[in-house]
Amino acid sequence: MTSVAAYAAPAAKAPLERTTIERRPVGESDVRIDIKYAGICHSDIHQVNEGWGEAIFPMVPGHEIAGVVTEVGPGVTRYAVGDRVGVGCFVDSCRECAYCRQGLEQYCTEGMTGTYNALDRSGEPTYGGYSQQIVVDESYVLRIPDALPLDAAAPLLCAGITTYSPLRYWKAGPGTSVAVVGMGGLGHMGVQLAKAMGAEVTVLSQSLRKKDDGLSLGADRYFATSDPATFEELAGAFDIVLSTVSAPLDMSAYLGLLTTDGVLANVGAPEEPVSVNLFALMGGRKKIAGSLIGGIAETQEMLDFCGEHGITAKIELIRADEVNTAYERVTSSDVRYRFVIDTATI
Repeated sequence: MTSVAAYAAPAAKAPLERTTIERRPVGESDVRIDIKYAGICHSDIHQVNEGWGEAIFPMVPGHEIAGVVTEVGPGVTRYAVGDRVGVGCFVDSCRECAYCRQGLEQYCTEGMTGTYNALDRSGEPTYGGYSQQIVVDESYVLRIPDALPLDAAAPLLCAGITTYSPLRYWKAGPGTSVAVVGMGGLGHMGVQLAKAMGAEVTVLSQSLRKKDDGLSLGADRYFATSDPATFEELAGAFDIVLSTVSAPLDMSAYLGLLTTDGVLANVGAPEEPVSVNLFALMGGRKKIAGSLIGGIAETQEMLDFCGEHGITAKIELIRADEVNTAYERVTSSDVRYRFVIDTATI
């Protein structure tokens, strides 16, 4: 075992503090990664606060990991020391179910093994990216293109794939109209990706405060959802409405924005349930759907796509001892658009 410096929440809702954790020895198919940068995802905050249910403590959050390979096991074939790599939201799955065999490991019937706040296959707790090293099976490691800086690439491992996967699945591209709800860590990625895919892109945000940012990232239009006229003007306008917000929405109002056969795809995860008037679905054969990150192959596809198109997260790089302040700022939507921890400061 190797002792590694990390930042952890010792209990639910507790401030994160510096500590040490143990990483397993490098096994036959393992890769040891020197973590350089770790993004802060809103889901980190939900889990530290037990907003999504009972959690495992102490918790080392972080599933937007970018770093460099420092050691490989004797059976590793995909990576070598010095490679630029990333780790996303999960580090294992059963590998045998129909979904794992299809490259949809995130929907593993036995449950994927989360990068943190989970138990690995041997029953030991997993610890995430707010640390200086991690050991991961090579099958769950991603290659980061040389064209992408590691710090701005880290959030792609969650925010990038979370928005890329539904846009690809519901065929965003030339001739389609996409609305991105929310101009935050997920939303600003969705805008860039949908535009690069060739779609017409509209941002729907509570206010026009970030309008200039949205347009500069590729949005064609930008509307405030606080203005009731927005829902009248845009009625029936979109093939895909991608909701990235973690607050409950008026589902019926947003369904009214869809074309016939359009989809309201949800990637934000509110802590409270939402309700919907079924007539809002039936009137246009519309769909409410969800999407959960992406499989390993699709995540690599997303990284390569971002490398080809020069797409990265817009980040604020912080020291590890600023993480608790960063959590407060994320909660109050005061970040443009993703905090990333420089793990050398842990």
